[in-house]
Amino acid sequence: MAFSSPSERQYPISVAPMMDRTDRHFRYFMRQITQRTLLYTEMVTSAAILNGDRQHLLDFSPIEKPLVLQVGGDNPRDLAECARIAQDWDYDEINLNVGCPSSRVQNGHFGACLMAQPERVAACVEAMMQATDLPVSVKHRIGIDECDRYEDMAHFVQTVATTGCQIFSVHARKAWLQGLSPKENRNIPPLRYADVHQLKQEFSHLWIEINGGFTQLFQVQDQLQTVDAVMIGRAAYDNPYLFAAVDRDFYDVDEPTQSRGQVAQAMMNYLEEWKAKGLLKPHSITRHMLQLFVGQPGSRAWKRVLTEQGCQPNAGPEIIHHALDKVCATTAGLTS
Repeated sequence: MAFSSPSERQYPISVAPMMDRTDRHFRYFMRQITQRTLLYTEMVTSAAILNGDRQHLLDFSPIEKPLVLQVGGDNPRDLAECARIAQDWDYDEINLNVGCPSSRVQNGHFGACLMAQPERVAACVEAMMQATDLPVSVKHRIGIDECDRYEDMAHFVQTVATTGCQIFSVHARKAWLQGLSPKENRNIPPLRYADVHQLKQEFSHLWIEINGGFTQLFQVQDQLQTVDAVMIGRAAYDNPYLFAAVDRDFYDVDEPTQSRGQVAQAMMNYLEEWKAKGLLKPHSITRHMLQLFVGQPGSRAWKRVLTEQGCQPNAGPEIIHHALDKVCATTAGLTS
């Protein structure tokens, strides 16, 4: 799917796809805080989608939309089939991962290592675009190893854009494929925002989203003077209530913001629904909620209760209620 201009895509802020983080329970939790922010799945390999339990891998609640399925792979035919499946599953977009530097991903010959093969990525993207009406996007790094000049990234984007792809999410750090862990690749290579800004200037007809190191909404506002969108990663997990002001400040939504307590109450109901299904341990949900009260009185007690009681297989929504009581008790103690 193509846009006549980048301004037609109305997602100025998104939460980055993160392995072991952005599963359906985290996304449901985030939807209690922001309803408009674009959310992504964890990366799912094309092989897993084609051969695995799709219900487990792909299912989501309608409340999680708008939602992008991120896939990893390097086979155009397989990725085309994944794109068709994504459309059938009612995702809003599909994204190709060309940024993950993990050894497992490299062994599968996808992720960041594909930046060295822009023609291969273009073939994959073209096959995906021909298979679906969904927008197809690419998430990539500014470079890898010694192939990290601005000119290298510009060539990569120009090559992929010949397919008609118009959406590029750019992690403003290079990746070292050998010698650094995925965590180190998120912190050690320096951020080079200027390269992404130059990319937008050179390819003004494309939708360019910047990712890397953003922790505050004022940083997002500053970046939107230069690029089309900002993607926030770990800060969204470490401080999820940061997004409480997003719908108002970035989407002009004039609706009351849910308090942290109201978010917790909504998650009690959600946990009760999943407990009734008997399909998962409470920890699968409560682990995503640990940082809800970060920086607030009672945050330590909140995390302690959820951590200790969330792993008990017979626990239910009462553990959230108990944790919330601890927060209220701490707050009351400070004001008495």
